[in-house]
Amino acid sequence: MTKKHEKIETNMKEKRKNSSFAEHSLDETDLKILKFLAANARASFREIANSVGIAPATAIERVRKLRDLGILQGFTIKLNHEKLGYKLSVAIELVVRKGKLLEVERKIAHHPNVCAVYDITGETDALIIAKFKDREELDAFVKSLLRIPLVERTNTHLILNTVKEDFTLI
Repeated sequence: MTKKHEKIETNMKEKRKNSSFAEHSLDETDLKILKFLAANARASFREIANSVGIAPATAIERVRKLRDLGILQGFTIKLNHEKLGYKLSVAIELVVRKGKLLEVERKIAHHPNVCAVYDITGETDALIIAKFKDREELDAFVKSLLRIPLVERTNTHLILNTVKEDFTLI
């Protein structure tokens, strides 16, 4: 393949990744593959094929298509954070000076204890979900947030009990 063709192929893949989900309809087989992989990210293509009732070559092509479309973004594991010592889960509301929200969110997102950062509506600007091993670690994190010049205030909610935590919606 020539460099020109490689560039065209790369551009086409990038366009497919960035296109809106609404433009691509998933059929029953795609959904079955996604559900199977959500439960077992380490599955081989043969295992995927057997569970869905398709040929291994079809499974390979379907997974490749889901990756190219940006629907399947990676393969991961599910951790038990409490067994790893993360006893505290928190939701922290954040108020930021106008016009600087994305800058602050990007900085916070790099912190190793932060699981998620969301723009939200309402009285506050952002919501942070994070996990900590102890109160001292949480205290240091909240104080570090308040040292960011653009952060006006925080409101920390200690999560007492996790009833459900599953982001594999299909």
